[in-house]
Amino acid sequence: MAEKRDYYEVLGLQKGASEDEIKKAFRKMAMKYHPDRNPGDKEAEEKFKEINEAYSVLSDPDKKNKYDRFGHAGVDPNAGFGGGGFSGAGGFDDIFDIFGSMFGGGGGFGGGSARRNGPMKGRDLQKAITIDFEEAAFGVKKEISINKYVKCDTCKGEGNKPGTEKRTCSNCNGTGQVHTVQRTPFGQFQSTGPCPECGGKGTVIDTPCPDCGGSGKVRKNVKISVDIPAGVDNESVVTLRGQGEPGENGGPNGDLYIVISVRPHKMFKRERDNLYLDMPISFEQAALGDDIIVPTLSEKVSYKIPAGTQPGTVFRLKGKGVRNVRSGRMGDMYVKVILEVPTKLNSKQKKAIQEMGKTLDTDCYQKKSRFAEKLKEWFG
Repeated sequence: MAEKRDYYEVLGLQKGASEDEIKKAFRKMAMKYHPDRNPGDKEAEEKFKEINEAYSVLSDPDKKNKYDRFGHAGVDPNAGFGGGGFSGAGGFDDIFDIFGSMFGGGGGFGGGSARRNGPMKGRDLQKAITIDFEEAAFGVKKEISINKYVKCDTCKGEGNKPGTEKRTCSNCNGTGQVHTVQRTPFGQFQSTGPCPECGGKGTVIDTPCPDCGGSGKVRKNVKISVDIPAGVDNESVVTLRGQGEPGENGGPNGDLYIVISVRPHKMFKRERDNLYLDMPISFEQAALGDDIIVPTLSEKVSYKIPAGTQPGTVFRLKGKGVRNVRSGRMGDMYVKVILEVPTKLNSKQKKAIQEMGKTLDTDCYQKKSRFAEKLKEWFG
């Protein structure tokens, strides 16, 4: 399958285009590639669908924001990352409403309503979950619960009571659309709209299913198992294909998008694939050097700090960070030395420190010595 083009590129726009620029570009390109202006041209029809898909996302502020942040991972193939779920394929019908308002009637070009009784993808959904820091780093399997529409078991999604049949709509002869002719001073104009008898579906249910009322779907609380890969972070999105709501007229199910939030850790901080840790050490360890035990997410490791280590020194533990969710490469861990000055000293301890201080000359304190020289130069 060819890679989906950027929505701004589809409409010939730069990222950050205004609402008016988006609408103007859409109208221009939609007029150019509309199927009624390009009869039998499959390439024009595909471009027309692509244009409408791009517009359905970029014209909606919330969907546009999701697309700008997540790209195509944050919006479904027909609409976008909406607030109460994804709007599914319904956006494709909206274009004919727009053209109806541009040319009058119920869709002066026709064709739009004819698609209402064709297969349509089900609504996409989103579900936000929060996981622990370690679960994000190493991956985890979670069971989530979501309330959504599912195919009715009684009628198998058909809508009619088992043992009965749907009948072809006599008003539209199964096309799902009706034509009207309007006479005006400028001549006759024909418009096309959804059939009022069947709602544009082409069939009529005389005996609806008692469980779903003829809709073919019922609302249920469903439990779904989710494999969250190692390396996810805040606002990562895990896509579950086909776990959205049922399609219409034989169309495929929508998708379910799991949006991840990660609880902060008590010790570690994370930036992309790298971990950061503040490690307290004593004056003795900093001055004389020492083998210290450093905690990582998976184990404890030994690290030798050299004599004379200064406060704020950062050392790296290669490969001890978090696995990259795409490449699988491990990040690094950076440990910052924090010098802890002793408090609540008794008299014996204070005296020992004073005696030690008397034995240390300026060569032992290079920064202090350089500062004293600069101070001397400043004041002459």
